[in-house]
Amino acid sequence: MSGRDILIGIDAGTSVIKAVAFDLGGRQIAAASVPNRYHSGLNGAVTQSLAQTWDDCTAALRGLGAKVDGLAARTAALSVTAQGDGTWLVGRDGPVADAWLWLDARAAPTVARLAGGPANRVRFEATGTGLNTCQQGSQMAHMDAHAPALLDGAEVALHCKDWLYLNLTGVRATDPSEASFTFGNFRTRAYDDAVIEALGLTHRRSLLPPIIDGTQVTHPLTDNAARQTGLLAGTPVVLGYVDMVMTALGAGVYGGAAGDVACSTVGSTGVHLRAVRAENVHLNDEGTGYVICLPVPGIVTQVQTNMAATLNLDWVLGIAAGIMSDMGQPVTHRDLVAQIEGWLAQSTPGQIVYHPYISDAGERGPFVNADARAGFVGLSAGHRYPDLIRAVAEGLGMAMRDCYAAMGPLPGELRLTGGAARSRGLRGILSASLNAPVRVSDRDEAGAAGAAMMAAVAIGAYPDMDACIAEWVTPLLGRAELPDPALVAAYDALFHAFTASRRALPPAWDALAAARSLKGHCL
Repeated sequence: MSGRDILIGIDAGTSVIKAVAFDLGGRQIAAASVPNRYHSGLNGAVTQSLAQTWDDCTAALRGLGAKVDGLAARTAALSVTAQGDGTWLVGRDGPVADAWLWLDARAAPTVARLAGGPANRVRFEATGTGLNTCQQGSQMAHMDAHAPALLDGAEVALHCKDWLYLNLTGVRATDPSEASFTFGNFRTRAYDDAVIEALGLTHRRSLLPPIIDGTQVTHPLTDNAARQTGLLAGTPVVLGYVDMVMTALGAGVYGGAAGDVACSTVGSTGVHLRAVRAENVHLNDEGTGYVICLPVPGIVTQVQTNMAATLNLDWVLGIAAGIMSDMGQPVTHRDLVAQIEGWLAQSTPGQIVYHPYISDAGERGPFVNADARAGFVGLSAGHRYPDLIRAVAEGLGMAMRDCYAAMGPLPGELRLTGGAARSRGLRGILSASLNAPVRVSDRDEAGAAGAAMMAAVAIGAYPDMDACIAEWVTPLLGRAELPDPALVAAYDALFHAFTASRRALPPAWDALAAARSLKGHCL
C-alpha cells in the first residue's frame, strides 16, 4: 500500500454518475461526472440500461484519471454507492432487461393489494419501511404476477450499486441497508422470511444475493474492470450502502449523539433523516417512511421523504418569470432566486398555509397519497407576491417538521444540505420550523464522501467510523445558526394550521382526481 494515498467514491445517481478522489484525511482532490440517462414509457414505466450505466461509470473513472496524476497507482481503494430501490435483474449471460428504477410506478396496483393485506404490518414492523412502488420488493411482486418471464430469466436481483459492484469485482452481493429495508429486518441486518412471505416472494428467494458489509469485506478489482476503468487490477473495492445514507453520513447525520442530530437534503425533493439506535426506532401508525442501516454497529437512520421540496419554489418563481416574459421583460431563474431574500424581508411570517405537494406523483412522507396536491390556505385580498414566496418557503419547513414529528421527538440539531442550504432566509425558516440550530456542511460531494469513508474504515485507515467522522465530517460543519425565537412562536402556531388542513384535504384531493379523470375521458 506504500504510496497509495487516494480513496475513490463512486456515486451513481439517476441522471449523473460521479467519481470523486479524496486523500486519506478526507480532503477532496478532484471529481469527474458523466450524465446518465433513463427512459419513460407507458403505464408509469421508468427504466435504465444496465450496460449503459456500467459504461458511464467506467467513463467517469477514466475522466477522474485524466484529472489526477498517477491515480491508478495511488488508489488505495474505491467504493460505490448509487440510487436506491429499483430492480436490476441479471441472468446467466448478463442483464435480463433494462432496470426498473425507483421512479417506476407500474407496481401501484400490487402495492395497493399488498398494503391492504393482513401481513403488511408484520412486514412493516420488521423493515420499518412503508410499502411503495419504488421498492424492489413491490416491483418483483408485480413482475411475478404480471411479467413472470422477467424473474424466470434472472439469476439474481440487484440494486444499481450492486450491479456496478458486480462489474467491478465479479461478485454478486448487496449491502445491509437495502437488503433490510426491502426484504429484511433492520435489527438483524439480515433477510427475514416473514417479510419475503408477506410480499408473496418465498418461491423467488433464490434471487436475493448474499449480504456483505463494505466496512468489513472488500473484493479485488478484476482484470477486465481494470482495463475498462484505467485502475489497477487487485485494487480493493467496497460495496457502499444506499446513496441516501451515504450522503447523510458525509453531511453529518451521525455525530455520536444518536437521536439528537438530524440531516435534511432540501433539493428538488426533500430527504429527512435522523440517526438512532436500532432499539429506539419509532414506528408510526401510518406505516410510512424508511428505516435504513448506517455502517455503524447498532445505528440506523429513520427516514421520511417529500416528493417535492425546492421544486415548489421553482414553480412559484416560474409564475413571475412567465408574467415578466409575457410583458417583454424576460428574467432568468437565477435573477429571481437572487430576489428571494428581499421578498422574505417584505412579508410577515406565519400568515398563510402552503402545502408543498406540487409533484404530479402526490406525496409519500409522512403520509402516502398519490392524489395529494399543493395549495394555499388563508389567502386574503391584502396578500401580495412576497407573501406567496414566504408561504411556499414556510411550507417546506412545515413539511419537514411533519416528517420529523412522524419519527418521534423533534431533533436538537439540523444539518442541512441541498439548494436550500445556500439561502440564509430559507435556513432561518427551516431552523425555526424545528426550533433547532442549523449547521451546513462544507462538503461538496457528500454521497461519494460517505462511500469513501466506508473504504477508509475497510482498509484500516481509521479504526472505526466514529474516528473517520471526527476527521472527515465534523471539521467541515459550519457554526450553529440559532433559531429566531419570534419565528419559532409563529411557526408553532402555523404548524397546527398546516396539519389540521392537511388532514382535512384528502376528500378534496379525491374529488379533484375524479374530476381530472372525467375530463380526460371527455377529450
